[in-house]
Amino acid sequence: MSYDEWDWVPLGSLFAIDAGKTMTAAAREGEVKTRFLRTSNVLWDRIDLTRVDEMAVASADLAAKYLKSGDMLVCEGGDIGRAAIWEGGMENVTFQNHLHRLRPKRDDVIPRFYVYFLQAAFTQLGLFQGAGNRTTIPNLSSSRLAALSVPHPSKPEQEAIVVALRSAHDSIELHGQIAGSVRELKAALMERAFRTGLRGVESRETEIGLMPDAWIVEELGAQHSVSTGATPSRSKEKYWGGEIPWVKTAEVDYSTITSTSECITAAALADTSVRMYPAGTLLMAMYGQGVTRGKVAKLGINATCNQACAAIQPIANRVDGDYLRYFLEWRYEDIRGKAHGGQQQNLNLDIVRALVIAYPEEVAEQREIVDLLSAIDAVQASHRGMERLATELFQSLLFNTMTGGFVVAAPRDDPERLEALA
Repeated sequence: MSYDEWDWVPLGSLFAIDAGKTMTAAAREGEVKTRFLRTSNVLWDRIDLTRVDEMAVASADLAAKYLKSGDMLVCEGGDIGRAAIWEGGMENVTFQNHLHRLRPKRDDVIPRFYVYFLQAAFTQLGLFQGAGNRTTIPNLSSSRLAALSVPHPSKPEQEAIVVALRSAHDSIELHGQIAGSVRELKAALMERAFRTGLRGVESRETEIGLMPDAWIVEELGAQHSVSTGATPSRSKEKYWGGEIPWVKTAEVDYSTITSTSECITAAALADTSVRMYPAGTLLMAMYGQGVTRGKVAKLGINATCNQACAAIQPIANRVDGDYLRYFLEWRYEDIRGKAHGGQQQNLNLDIVRALVIAYPEEVAEQREIVDLLSAIDAVQASHRGMERLATELFQSLLFNTMTGGFVVAAPRDDPERLEALA
């Protein structure tokens, strides 16, 4: 049967829909508590058990409110309609009132198919834009959820679509997990490389902790000039839309900058205090919301920058630029802690110049550390790239399987593989 021939039925005709328990002050203070899921635990096709809250639930209600493997959870508020399948992982877990629990009423219902349909409907197709009640916050009531019109293909068709989408989704998670593990490995290697070196030498205590005894420990400004750029007047059109790259702090993110979102003109360079910096210059974000402040990037092109970036250039060639970039990345949390100010804390040029760095006197030894860490970066970048490709594939499959762009062959027709037809 093709997409055009699918039956469409109310979701409530396929699932029994139940609401969870309300978190109250009394439930929070109760002595005997039960673990429960919030909307924050329910991601698209994934339950996040990193943090699971607890509340007291009356014993008479518990049996009916415990989750069973195969239950489908749908968010009432927040990211309306976001859904995932409970597959266990913890015993005796219930759910809060901002989640709906859906259990199939029929044997020909595969819950994960409806997770994917809801994801397509809410994130790509805009089918249920009016489904949320709008009170103080948007929400999706149980009655509105039950009334949603959803497709009901045959069970083999549901299975085939789920297998195809699940494979792509698993690939996203696999590469994301590998990239995360590589990031943790890099952090451990940085700690080892900068605390003890790679050559097994003795260590000594310094103002930034244990460092290899033979390494030079000094302020960043001893071997580097530190300056900043500027922002040409936005009111003068002649300064903007040129061909000279202009870096903002949001673009400073432990990478090599080869392009920028904005460019300025030669007139801006001539008329203002903006400076041109050569490729190889390190930029440190001195301002920035969230995690931006303290991050470092390397210019892969000649570029200018705004006043929120500190441009770090060597006075002598004693410290390899890539080595310094990795060292400052390792010291990220310490650097952020040196910011000052009120609600918006920032670094300044004097703080950056006074940052303490440590390095082997031999540039060759610095390069050994760079080579090790850059190899780790290459592995992580590869898996992040595969994660992006898998995400694009999943989004394309999701849209096309739910709109008839592709018809996925049912397993009964081809048990060895899925066949995508235009």
